[in-house]
Order: sequence, then structure tokens, then C-alpha cells
Amino acid sequence: MRTHLPQDVLEHAIQVIALARPLVETISRRDRDLGSQLRRALSSVALNIAEALGTTAGNSRLRLETARGSLKESLAAFRVAAAWGYVPAEALPPVFESLDALGGRVFGLTRR
Repeated sequence: MRTHLPQDVLEHAIQVIALARPLVETISRRDRDLGSQLRRALSSVALNIAEALGTTAGNSRLRLETARGSLKESLAAFRVAAAWGYVPAEALPPVFESLDALGGRVFGLTRR
């Protein structure tokens, strides 16, 4: 069972990056700009969660909301890549499931 401890949520974000990396590399070979934007968005999720760990309540919540925005951007970027035919749509569900679970955990942290 996953907890909502920020450190555990940060580890989940890093695991998502590792899971998504092969797809991001494939996308980058076909569309350098989209691949770069996707890398930045996924990195932003983890980095904003980490930043939230060291800030006060209001600023922490802002960082977590920024992480959620970057997470939604990542989901959209994967969908765009599939629409362009850079990656097969059937390769995306494991990443989407992990991103969705992470999004729920981040949302939970914003409601503390």
C-alpha cells in the first residue's frame, strides 16, 4: 500500500520517469522538441514535489499544484506522440496508470 508521505510520492515520481524513459527516447528520435518538452514536464513533476518538501504550507501547496500541472502536460504529450504515430498507443497504458496513480497521490498531498 502506498502512503502519501512526500518522500514516497517523490520516489514514485522518479519511478515514473524510469518507466517512461524508453518511450521518451523513442519520441525524441522522431520529434526532438516534443521529447524535450516531455522530459522537462516529467522532471518538473519530481522536482516540484522535492521542492514542496522544503517549503512552508502555502508554498508547498503551490509546488504540488505545479507538479500536478506538469503531470497533466506529460499525459497530453504522450497522447500527442501517439497521435503523430511516434509511439504505439498500446505502449502507453502502463505509463498512464502510473502517472494517474501519482496524480492522485499528489492531489492527496495538496489537500492536507
